Amino acid sequence: PKALRLVLRRDGVLVTQVQEETAARKATSREIDFGRFFKRVNATDMALTTRQLATLLRAGIPLVEALDALIEQLDKPDLNSAFTNVRNKVNEGIAIAEAMGEHPKIFAPIYVNMVAAGEAAGNLDVVLGRLADVLEAQSRLKSKVSSAVAYPAVIGAITVLMVTFMMTVVVPKLTAVFADFGQVLPWYTRLLMWVSTLFTDYWWLLFLLSGAAVWGFRRWLATTQGRQRYDRYSLRAPLFGTLLVKVAVARFARTLATLLSSGVPLLHAMEITRNVVGNTELMAVIEEARLAIREGESIAKPLQRSGRFPPIVTHMIAIGERSGELEQMLENVADTYDDQVEANVQALTTILEPVMILTM
Repeated sequence: PKALRLVLRRDGVLVTQVQEETAARKATSREIDFGRFFKRVNATDMALTTRQLATLLRAGIPLVEALDALIEQLDKPDLNSAFTNVRNKVNEGIAIAEAMGEHPKIFAPIYVNMVAAGEAAGNLDVVLGRLADVLEAQSRLKSKVSSAVAYPAVIGAITVLMVTFMMTVVVPKLTAVFADFGQVLPWYTRLLMWVSTLFTDYWWLLFLLSGAAVWGFRRWLATTQGRQRYDRYSLRAPLFGTLLVKVAVARFARTLATLLSSGVPLLHAMEITRNVVGNTELMAVIEEARLAIREGESIAKPLQRSGRFPPIVTHMIAIGERSGELEQMLENVADTYDDQVEANVQALTTILEPVMILTM
C-alpha cells in the first residue's frame, strides 16, 4: 500500500483509501472476458510497438516519456499492462531490460537480452530497430505459411463435414433399402454400412477415442524422450522435414546475427539462439557447438560435424568468421533460407490443393 501511494502521488493522484484484494476474492469476483481472447499479443503487435518505441527514442525523447506516449496508443490489455509496469519500474530506477524480464510471456529472452545490450552500449534505439526487423521478418514468414495452408485446411474441414453428413444422414436411409433386398451385398457396401452405423450409434465412442488419442499424444510429447523422438522424426519426414530444417536454419541465423550485432557476447548469444530454433535435435547440436566454442573452436566446425546443418550454411559461416563479417554472413544465410522456405511452401501448397480436391 505504501508503494502504491508513492507511485500514484508521483502521478498527481491523492489516494484516500487502499483495499487489498486477496487471491480467493479475486478468483471469485473476476468476470470472464471473452473479448480478451481475440486481443492476445502476437509478433505483429510486438514488432509495431517496438518500432514505435525505437522511433520515439531516436527522436530524442527521454525513455520514461517515450513509454508514456507508447502506452497511450496500446489497445491490447496484456501489452498495455506490461509496458505500464515497465514504465513504473524504470521510474523507480530499475533498468528497462530487468523490468521487461518480469514479463516473460510478453518479452522473450532474445528481446530482454538485446535490450540489456543496447542499454549498456547506449544505443537502445538502434537495438530496438533491429528487434523490430526480426519480429517483422518472423511475422511475415508465419503469415506466408498460414495463408499457404489456409486453403487446404478449409478443403479438409469441408471434406470431414461432408463425410460426417453422408454417414449420419444419407447412408442410413440407403441401408434400409438394401436390407429389403434379401441378398448378400458386396463387402465394400457392407463396410460402408458398418462405418455409417459406427457414426450414428457409437458417435460418443468416437469422441472418447479421439479425445483419448489426443490426450495420450500430448502426454507423450510432454516427456523428454517423446519430444526428442518426435523432433527427430520431424526432421526426417518426407517433404516437410527439409522445410522444417530450413525454417530452423533461417531462425538460427537471423537471431544469432541480431544478437551479435547488438553487442551480446557470442556464448550468451548461442545460448539464447538455442532456445528459439524450436527443435530439441537442433537445440542439442547448438549446445554442443557452444561448448566447443568455449573450448576454443570456431562456430562452423561443430555445426559441420553434426551433419544437421546444410554444408552451404557452415561454409558461409566459416567464411564470415575468417573475414570478420560474421553478422553480415548470417544475415545473408537468413535471407537466402527465408526465400527458400517461401518457395517450398508455395510448391507444397500447389501439390496439396489438387490432392485435397481429389480426396474430397
